[in-house]
Amino acid sequence: MENMTEHVLTLTNRESLTLTGIKDVDSFNEQEIQAICDCGELSIRGELLHMEELNLDTGILTVSGKIVSLTYSEQFTSSSLIKRLFGG
Repeated sequence: MENMTEHVLTLTNRESLTLTGIKDVDSFNEQEIQAICDCGELSIRGELLHMEELNLDTGILTVSGKIVSLTYSEQFTSSSLIKRLFGG
């Protein structure tokens, strides 16, 4: 992939997660956050998850709560695909 934004993940004590290179957040609730980066879709699962910071200009996402799992998928959701295809 050309022009990929650097994606860095920092997890501290499974309670504080800081991500860079975030392009969008598809959905979020206290159990799951779906974030989009150049690497694909990242599913953050846990308990009492809270987005402390979301700055799409800088690509930074900070999450607090009990982080249970982080899963990457190459598949993008339909809304993200439409945004990418039509430049939205």
